[in-house]
Amino acid sequence: MKASTIAQLKKELQHRSPDELLNLCLRLGRFKKENKELLTYLLFEADHEAGYIESVKAEVDEMFEEINTNSFYYIKKSARKILRTIKKYVRYSGNKETEVELLLYFCEKLKDFRPSIKQNIALRNLYDRQIAFIDKKIVALHEDLQYDFNQILDELR
Repeated sequence: MKASTIAQLKKELQHRSPDELLNLCLRLGRFKKENKELLTYLLFEADHEAGYIESVKAEVDEMFEEINTNSFYYIKKSARKILRTIKKYVRYSGNKETEVELLLYFCEKLKDFRPSIKQNIALRNLYDRQIAFIDKKIVALHEDLQYDFNQILDELR
């Protein structure tokens, strides 16, 4: 089965009743965890972006505490997993400010992590790529936010 385009889906959804739409959303939520997470964001947290950011930061803190520090291999795997999680939450939000703030937080946590990431090339490269990525994203923000985020970014460099 080939998936329909967004335009086709939009046209079809316009012809459905509210009850049918509700049932479709609930059925969609049953299939994947990501669908449920997106619906949760849209229904409960989209209006409170600051609270959403704080909850994601709390989850990132927990994930950093759970990292196995026996080997840089495990640290690298865990850091990539945390970054994937952050990117997933950023996709839900779609807000550039949220993306920059969460990525800056990730970089701060990674920089302060012990054992130091400076002892491992792969972790250093991961960190440097995120700093460069953040630098590109900051340009698209409002001037005041650019200034604030650039100050934090300069401290991380």
